[in-house]
Amino acid sequence: MDFLTIIGLAAATITTISFLPQMFQMWQTKSAKDVSSVTVITFMIGVFLWLVYGIYLQSLPIILANGMTLVFNFIILWLKIRYR
Repeated sequence: MDFLTIIGLAAATITTISFLPQMFQMWQTKSAKDVSSVTVITFMIGVFLWLVYGIYLQSLPIILANGMTLVFNFIILWLKIRYR
């Protein structure tokens, strides 16, 4: 694995886990009133497009980061809908 791939994987890991505190807070408090649905949906569209781009480039860091981020944001959106 080359140095740039390692940097990409590190960046992917950090940006992907950044959504965990929000997700866990929503789960624990059963509240999602401060999370904007429009922001989450818009972000998810962008992440999906990044995922498609990463698949096209066959770039593991882009695929992993955006695949996991998309999953986490689907959970956040689900929690937003569930805890209205």
